[in-house]
Amino acid sequence: MGLLQKVLLLEIWKGLALTLRKLLLERPVTIQYPEKDKVIPKPGFRGRHALVRDPQSGDTLCIGCMRCARVCPSKCIQIEYEVDPEAKRRRIVRYDIEALRCVYCGYCEEVCPVNAVVLTEFFEYIGFSREELYFTKEKLLQNWDDFIKTQKRPYLNPFWKPRGYPERLLPAKKRAFTGV
Repeated sequence: MGLLQKVLLLEIWKGLALTLRKLLLERPVTIQYPEKDKVIPKPGFRGRHALVRDPQSGDTLCIGCMRCARVCPSKCIQIEYEVDPEAKRRRIVRYDIEALRCVYCGYCEEVCPVNAVVLTEFFEYIGFSREELYFTKEKLLQNWDDFIKTQKRPYLNPFWKPRGYPERLLPAKKRAFTGV
């Protein structure tokens, strides 16, 4: 930058001119959301949490590996499991997500080896108390049922198989997964 540009503060004047031009000459972009235009989220939008329901058993696909709880930066996921003595497999007893604490980063759905967790594309939800935004296992399964009714089948979330990530490095269940 030359001495003349520094003395006259040309970059600042250019920025002010751009701001004034946008402010005075262009119409503001305001969406009258609930009344007129319906906002449609882009594919991959991270909205309300859900646990994917296993079509065969009717329970969640979650295997209780605890990866989602460990990777969560806000520590909003609490999981309790028990080991089934007959099948020698973990069974989820409690799976809770505190949505007010969540930062919607999507790490939980990326790290899940069986694609049991999903941040749906459903964004129109509110709660008038903290309890309404505290999702239990049953509520998360109900969120899945409500969401999957609106989707084309088979549903495959874009974060279950991330673009640019070599498929050979994914867990075996993720590689074989074709959708719900």
